[in-house]
Amino acid sequence: MAAGRNNTIVTKFILLGFSDHPQMEIFLFVLFLGIYLLTLAWNLSLIALIRVDPHLHTPMYFFLSNLSFVDVCYVSSTAPKMLAAIVTEQTTISFVGCATQYFVFCGMGLTECFLLAAMAYDRYAAICSPLLYAALVPHALCVRMVAGAYGGGFLSSFIETYSVYQHDFCGPNTINHFFCDLPPVLVLSCSDTLISQVVNFLVGVAVGVASVLVILVSYGYIVAAVLKISSAKGRTKAFSTCASHLTAVTLFYGSGLFMYMRPTSSYSLNRDRVVSVFYTLLIPMANPIIYSLRNKEIKTALRKAVGRAHRLAHRHPSSRP
Repeated sequence: MAAGRNNTIVTKFILLGFSDHPQMEIFLFVLFLGIYLLTLAWNLSLIALIRVDPHLHTPMYFFLSNLSFVDVCYVSSTAPKMLAAIVTEQTTISFVGCATQYFVFCGMGLTECFLLAAMAYDRYAAICSPLLYAALVPHALCVRMVAGAYGGGFLSSFIETYSVYQHDFCGPNTINHFFCDLPPVLVLSCSDTLISQVVNFLVGVAVGVASVLVILVSYGYIVAAVLKISSAKGRTKAFSTCASHLTAVTLFYGSGLFMYMRPTSSYSLNRDRVVSVFYTLLIPMANPIIYSLRNKEIKTALRKAVGRAHRLAHRHPSSRP
């Protein structure tokens, strides 16, 4: 800590993590490391598969590859520090490091909000106007939508991060969490945080309402179009193309609303720390599974990639002594 403004100013924080359960640390380390490695493997593999297979060079998979990239960055903003703290017991993080971690974490999370909205528009164009799909969702528009998602996400994150970390932190400096999330950091401030709470709530509402509105309008048109299909098989096929996206939206927005769109008085840091594992680790791991599990195009592309790898491995004749 350093002296300043007649107060003791915090220069570093201590992340409690799961240190209050020392008997479970080895189990938690193995569990979280496994989840993190699987998240990296599945998301990076999906990005590579979409990249190398020409049949997957469509708007839907362009958005999906960006979603996987966001999930990799999202989970990497918190998991490595948490895992290192369990192994080394070095639980301190600098004030700047804490602000940076939240800025990246929040930026990637809000970017995912906008990406999910863009993917809803893509599904609307594909189902409601299949003959005009290429004209409604050209590649240039996809690039602009993705750029807008990153820009909007990180601009909103900057506003939230600045509104929190411009406060005075005079001690204590112990964060009852495994990363620098907003609620447990705000409670440590020795300044009046009412304005920050209002700003962060308004930013969350603005991003949430804008993206959810696009999703709801898109699916309103989709439902109306699907109900006009005469055959039950056709309706089922149309709805099935949206099932993965709807599942991802429900998981992501459901956990986000539970964590951040509540009055401060209702926060329980011990309970929310456990819930945080769900949206910081499990959702990024689940997304590539959700989008690949019943996706015939990805399964076909994967079989082709495995076949190519198998042929390359057996291309060179075995050498004889």
